[in-house]
Amino acid sequence: MNAITEITTAPLQRLAARRGVAIKLEKHQTLRVINTHGKQVVDTWAFNAEDLTETMSMEHCRASWLRVNPQVGDSLISNQRQPLLTLVEDTSPGVHDTLVAACDASRYRQLGVLGHHDNCHENLTSALAALDLQVDGVPSPLNLFMNVPITAGGDIQFAEPVSQPGQYVSLRAEMQLIIVLSACPQDITAVNGLMPMDVHFAVM
Repeated sequence: MNAITEITTAPLQRLAARRGVAIKLEKHQTLRVINTHGKQVVDTWAFNAEDLTETMSMEHCRASWLRVNPQVGDSLISNQRQPLLTLVEDTSPGVHDTLVAACDASRYRQLGVLGHHDNCHENLTSALAALDLQVDGVPSPLNLFMNVPITAGGDIQFAEPVSQPGQYVSLRAEMQLIIVLSACPQDITAVNGLMPMDVHFAVM
């Protein structure tokens, strides 16, 4: 953890593997998400704190960027085409995912899991419930550090993240927001290198 604590002077908070957290961000505050061990995907949602029906939308983001991956300086926009966040720093190779839905109970049943499996869908709803909030439906998240290569033929694959320990992204709030992070519990595919792990974050 010594190398991680040097990344920011703001207080670090741990997000346990397989769990989620909701964070209130004021306008112009920055959220830094640190891939502590290097291979952990972090499903990320953003909601207008004054109107939870306005949410970060990957469909609208891709149409704005004309790319499938955000780059430093890009706005992360809402389903009302308003900027919610700006990606201000990315020390990883910049490989994230905007195509794949959050994992849920149905996904794990399709993968052959019997019984309950932690999932990002439930992490979102539980994290919001801790703030006495709820939303209708689960938007597609920005999957930080997730590696979903697209082949020349247009197919996608699930591959191990290419991020390294201690790499991070910093997201600046452009309005008052509720952010939800989920340390993805996926351990059936290569998404988290088959071993979900803790991450850390800081609000600055």
